Formats: sequence, C-alpha cells, structure tokens
Amino acid sequence: MEQGAARERATERPYPPSGDSARVPEQARGVEQARGAEPGRSAEQARGEHTHGERTHGEHAHGDSAAPRPASVPTSVPVPAPRPVQRHSVRDQILEALRTALVGGELVPGEVYSGPALAERFGVSATPVREAMQRLAVEGAVEVVPNRGFRVTERTPRELAELAEVRALIEVPVMLRLARTVPAARWAELRPLAEATGAAAARGDRAHYAETDRAFHRAVLALAGNEQLLAIADDLHRRSQWPLISAPALRHGELVADAAEHTALLDALIAQDLPVVQSLVREHFAGSEY
Repeated sequence: MEQGAARERATERPYPPSGDSARVPEQARGVEQARGAEPGRSAEQARGEHTHGERTHGEHAHGDSAAPRPASVPTSVPVPAPRPVQRHSVRDQILEALRTALVGGELVPGEVYSGPALAERFGVSATPVREAMQRLAVEGAVEVVPNRGFRVTERTPRELAELAEVRALIEVPVMLRLARTVPAARWAELRPLAEATGAAAARGDRAHYAETDRAFHRAVLALAGNEQLLAIADDLHRRSQWPLISAPALRHGELVADAAEHTALLDALIAQDLPVVQSLVREHFAGSEY
C-alpha cells in the first residue's frame, strides 16, 4: 500500500509548485486544511495518505493516465507599489518650464545645457531635469550630448515647412468635414480661445501665444472625437513651435497676424464657407513657421 501511494506521489505535479506557497490564496489554503492537512504539512503529504479506493477530484489510479493539474490562480493580482507622485509632478513642471524657455528663445538653438546647471536654475535636483530633457529629446527639441548635457536642436526652415505640410494633410480634411456637420453655436463657444491668442499676441508674449494657439487647435480638432488624431496633431504642432536657428527672439507682427486668423477661421466655419476654411488653415500653418 505505501509503495503504491509513493508511486502516485511521484507521478503527480506539485500543487502549488515548489517555492510558490506564498502565492496561494487564503481560501485555497483553508480548503486544504478542511481536507485534513495539518498546519505545517503540505497538500502533497495530505494527498499521499489517500488509499486507491479513496481518490479525490483530480487524482488518478494506477491504470489512469496522469492528467496535469491546473496551476494555482490567485484570486487577485498583486498591485505594484505606486511610484512617488511628487517626483512626477516636479518633472512635469520642469518640462513645461523648459518648453516655455525653448519657445521664448531663452534656450538658444545649438547651445549645450547641462542637467545640474538647469537644476540649479530651477532650484530642484538634477533627476527631474534630466527626465524632462529626455522627454524633450524624444520630441526632437534637444539632442543628448554624452558627458555634457543636452543641445537645443537647430531647426531649419525646411524642417518647419515639412511639419506645416504634414499638419495640413491631417487637419485640413478634418476641419472641412467638421465645417459641414458642427452647428454654428458650437463654433461660437470657441471664440474665447481665439481671443486669448489675440491677447497674448498683442502683449508680445510668444510663449503664452504658443500655449493658447495649441489650446485653440486642440479644441477645434476635439470636435472630431478622435483621441489619436489629437495626440498626433498636438505633437506636430508643438514641434513646429521650436525656434529657428536665426529667428529673431520675437516677431510681434507675425504673432498678431496669426492670432487674427483664428477669429477669421471661426467665422468661416460658422458660415460653412469651405474654400475659405481650407485657404485659412493652409496659410495659418505656413505663417506659423517662426
């Protein structure tokens, strides 16, 4: 009898696998104890005491083929410990500050900036600054310079023209479709956003204009209900706002003209004037190459 029980134990798969006993749910351990397993004894030892005529569910006799037992499945998946929220908050604030500095011309194209120097400037540790700069590198705003820091990308007029072309290919068809379907009252709700761009341009605040400009375009495209479109269009828009190599720090007249196009675009959308919509959007993208 003991030899037969030993052969049964040799052919069974461990349950739970060796080393995973801590992963067995509490209710599973309770069931094993109810079947006669004493504290400190494994389920294998308890099952080995069954005779040939007292098979439990899942066991097999000598003449049966050994069916594999299902692995133990926890009733709940362990949740990883959350990463510190404050660190991400600091990184995001630094990222926005760096973007503002880039658009405003404070970070000069072609110049190399070290993480520790920028960290001292913002009064934070170097870690969130490096993380923010790595994000800007992904966006194409800076390049990593090993052992030195990050170089602000020297963007050319050709690159900005290409970005404007891609934006037009994506956004013009969407705006024409929206012009046919969105009611005039809904377009009128976006007028405060257009006015905000005009106010920033009038003050000559290039960084704030860039922010309000993106907010206006996001609001327009959001009416399409396509989140992927929003993400792609916003990334292209942001890339088109990095300054040129030889661009002046501020071009007040161009900002005012671009801001006026937002209001004109809303008027054309409300009137469902499709040729004017198409013309204004293309001209607006070309005019934003600064």
